[in-house]
Amino acid sequence: MNDFQLCPKFEKGMKMLGKRWTGLIINQLLLGPQRFSHIKAELPISGKLLTERLKEMEEEELVTRKVYAEVPVRVEYELTEKGKALKPVMKEISKWAEEWVELTEEN
Repeated sequence: MNDFQLCPKFEKGMKMLGKRWTGLIINQLLLGPQRFSHIKAELPISGKLLTERLKEMEEEELVTRKVYAEVPVRVEYELTEKGKALKPVMKEISKWAEEWVELTEEN
């Protein structure tokens, strides 16, 4: 019998960060506040999926959405302190990937 019990917070965190594109969006926003169109231009992601991920990240309080009352309306996304706290995690994943991940023709 296995006495291992998965920590619910760890599980939720991994599910959140493991969603397709979430990590790459966080990595992009670590560069600073950005407009939707800039994020979309930097990542090969559909507008619909980017909108979905940003909403999920906003609900998890990783990202804030700031609307500027301009014409045309300007919307910027920025990491919250909670989101910025992922910087060392992203840095370590990047170091690990550089050392251990091999690219093939498929990726």
